[in-house]
Amino acid sequence: EAEDISNDDDDMHPAAAGMADGVHLLGFSDEILLHILSHVPSTDLILNVRHTCRKLAALCLDKSLIHTVLLQKDYQASEDKVRQLVKEIGREIQQLSMAGCYWLPGSTVEHVARCRSLVKVNLSGCHLTSLRLSKMLSALQHLRSLAIDVSPGFDASQLSSECKATLSRVRELKQTLFTPSYGVVPCCTSLEKLLLYFEILDRTREGAILSGQLMVGQSNVPHYQNLRVFYARLAPGYINQEVVRLYLAVLSDRTPQNLHAFLISVPGSFAESGATKNLLDSMARNVALDALQLPKSWLNGSSLLQHMKFNNPFYFSFSRCTLSGGHLIQQVINGGKDLRSLASLNLSGCVHCLSPDSLLRKAEDDIDSSILETLVASCCNLRHLNLSAAHHHSSEGLGRHLCQLLARLRHLRSLSLPVCSVADSAPRADRAPAQPAMHAVPRGFGKKVRVGVQSCPSPFSGQAGPQPSSVFWSLLKNLPFLEHLELIGSNFSSAMPRNEPAIRNSLPPCSRAQSVGDSEVAAIGQLAFLRHLTLAQLPSVLTGSGLVSIGLQCQQLRSLSLANLGMMGKVVYMPALSDMLKHCKRLRDLRLEQPYFSANAQFFQALSQCPSLQRLCLVSRSGTLQPDAVLAFMARCLHVVMCHLFTGESLATCKSLQQSLLRSFQAERPALNVVIFPLLHEGLTDVIRDVPLVHLDEITLFKSRVAEEPPNLWW
Repeated sequence: EAEDISNDDDDMHPAAAGMADGVHLLGFSDEILLHILSHVPSTDLILNVRHTCRKLAALCLDKSLIHTVLLQKDYQASEDKVRQLVKEIGREIQQLSMAGCYWLPGSTVEHVARCRSLVKVNLSGCHLTSLRLSKMLSALQHLRSLAIDVSPGFDASQLSSECKATLSRVRELKQTLFTPSYGVVPCCTSLEKLLLYFEILDRTREGAILSGQLMVGQSNVPHYQNLRVFYARLAPGYINQEVVRLYLAVLSDRTPQNLHAFLISVPGSFAESGATKNLLDSMARNVALDALQLPKSWLNGSSLLQHMKFNNPFYFSFSRCTLSGGHLIQQVINGGKDLRSLASLNLSGCVHCLSPDSLLRKAEDDIDSSILETLVASCCNLRHLNLSAAHHHSSEGLGRHLCQLLARLRHLRSLSLPVCSVADSAPRADRAPAQPAMHAVPRGFGKKVRVGVQSCPSPFSGQAGPQPSSVFWSLLKNLPFLEHLELIGSNFSSAMPRNEPAIRNSLPPCSRAQSVGDSEVAAIGQLAFLRHLTLAQLPSVLTGSGLVSIGLQCQQLRSLSLANLGMMGKVVYMPALSDMLKHCKRLRDLRLEQPYFSANAQFFQALSQCPSLQRLCLVSRSGTLQPDAVLAFMARCLHVVMCHLFTGESLATCKSLQQSLLRSFQAERPALNVVIFPLLHEGLTDVIRDVPLVHLDEITLFKSRVAEEPPNLWW
């Protein structure tokens, strides 16, 4: 806030004033001050900080601060603030992101038209009609990069000639489709980058079945001749596959000569057609790619990769493909060819990718460490690696464990592994079992048990902590700059999948995961730069004492996702979690998925100690909650704008609490999004469809996010 950097020493606390006599904030160089100010939200910078003193007034209008304005996740950006911001600096803004500003009405978003110098604008998640979009784009003659949503009711015939002239100059387009449509693609005759997100539901709210045939009669000749990047991500549903085929049909007729990235992310199966086969054959003959992702059915059993040409590739995703280790080495790595350019690799769900032959191997068999060794040696500059959703078991052998080999990838910044892969090859006689920090812990909170620094297993000392002989401990010691870590059970599936009823039963965890518990969790505390952590299906978490190590030592932690820790019938880690939360001063997002979870007053009191918390999601089959505790928590935590609670409570209880929260806090929190609903209720799918995509995609739905997309796909 502005008063935090005020120049008025008279109002300072005496201790602060004394410090100010030595080094005052405004005594720093302009370069340092500009760096500090770059972390202040644009609305606060222009509407508050700028009016503090003359020096800050000048610095706040520096080109480095106002040429690029980022409003996404600035949940305090109300209608009035955004309009005032545009009024004061609109003419100077060249890049503007309002992505995910779902709370702003179209009449406010329309003010973007005043930013006449805009070159890039991201309006994904904003409410815009065809007419408003037309009016806005007509005024933005310098625009070259655009991101929008295409919602039901979109009509391209309402776009003016001036709007189409602007679109003809756009080189980068990101479209999120909520209805079968080509959107503005046919108007963009100079496209070099096209990103398509298909979020179309198979049925309308009234129950009518949608069809891609609704697109018949629209212009179906998108201009792909200059295309360099084609990316399509599909939500589940037949209609999304039907519509993406219409986009691909044009590509199959004539493959752009400059195409260098071709990526299609599809859940489930997506059958090849004659048009897609022609497209792939044409790509194999005519282009050299640096990024590739294809539906699993297009790759499985084919020799396609053998014929593809790559030029300094930086991203590969073979997620859920039946790609064997032999094919990976021969067709992708080319027998150990230097792939130092590769920055991101997604092998999630590739259950055979570390074994020589997929036909003869069972999923639980040990991996062939020589394949992983070749991969690590060839792709030595990897920054993002996803090996989740598979059983990657290591056999005995000095230096041949998966963790020991991955420790050579010193540039890794994000890593996703199955829980069973970090288990030692076999129980070691010289490794003492971890001593729990608490004994006889009751279900839920029960009697309060102190879990503090003294009782917490330390990664660095004491027999109770993870020992240096642990391969997982050694792996993390060698990756000190890791920012994103996921440990996900091979058989884990969230109780709340996309566009389907809640899952009532789950598969048991892998037997090797039984040897991964509190000790290994505590080892994560070594990662001082960790910002995002996911732990799912760790059955041997006894007390959760390792969580306290993470809270104490991972001070940069921004998002935390915990699911199915310990025994499924009991929640035994709550005292440790409550002790952890008091140290998580920067935590913004918390997702908890645990059956029989008791969201009671003690839990919400502990959660209230996270002053930066913005988003909370709780998924608990047969779980309970205390409405008064939720209301008190929301009153204490002023920055929370998303509260999603899916438990075993009755529909009446859920509706009453949701209405109370909205009535109490909606006025002062414009971005507030509250969804409280019974997890196993048949109407859950209809409720989920109304959740803003930014929340649904980033926190409410569980998924592995490491190497999910190419790095820097969109600005």
